[in-house]
Amino acid sequence: MVADPVVGPVWERPGLSRRDRRFVTLTCVCALESVDLMNQHMYAALASGDITYEELLEFVLHFAVYCGWPRASEAEGAARNEWVRLAEERGEEVPPRPELPTESLGPTDHDVRLDEGEKCFVDVNLLPAPPRDSPYFQAGILAFVFGHLWQRPNLGRRERRLITVAAVGVSGALGPIYSHVGSALESGDISRSEMNEVILQFSAYSGFPKGRVLQTAADQSWQRIAAAMPTANAKGV
Repeated sequence: MVADPVVGPVWERPGLSRRDRRFVTLTCVCALESVDLMNQHMYAALASGDITYEELLEFVLHFAVYCGWPRASEAEGAARNEWVRLAEERGEEVPPRPELPTESLGPTDHDVRLDEGEKCFVDVNLLPAPPRDSPYFQAGILAFVFGHLWQRPNLGRRERRLITVAAVGVSGALGPIYSHVGSALESGDISRSEMNEVILQFSAYSGFPKGRVLQTAADQSWQRIAAAMPTANAKGV
């Protein structure tokens, strides 16, 4: 973690791993205009070993989709620079990165990609997939975001949930906030107690007014989920 007398105690709380807190915090600080803070947390994530360099680069792509490509451009630069800085401090050489194989881009058959995107959309959002009737839905949401991004290796479903919840919280967009907070809870990828910790970590870096919006969405979503559960399974631990 980055030493901070204000938010330091938040990092030490039980209920959420330090690695999980890294993903939430990186999303928040990369969305800010402070390049110094971004660099500090990129370095800390790498130096601690909590997040690998490959995972950090994958984080940047996921962040780009939910927080914007211009901010992600700065995050990509920060990740690369801090990786070189850390290697230099350790007396290690940083070899040039090889080009990624084209196979890493997923299926080239558009129909297959759209079909898989619809299935992944349902799996992630627990809602019916949108129609293929606009560029936003067809090319963006189905072909890329869920036809490719959410299915990429190097980050699991839980990590992508953490990044996305923090990203939609930063955006303040109520539809995505309720959708992603609700589906994270309903899927069981993030428990109710873990979500409360995610929101506290988020609030420490993105502000408590935005955190309260996330908390309201979480509370209301959990009430809906619990109402549909057998009493014995509605503890939310």
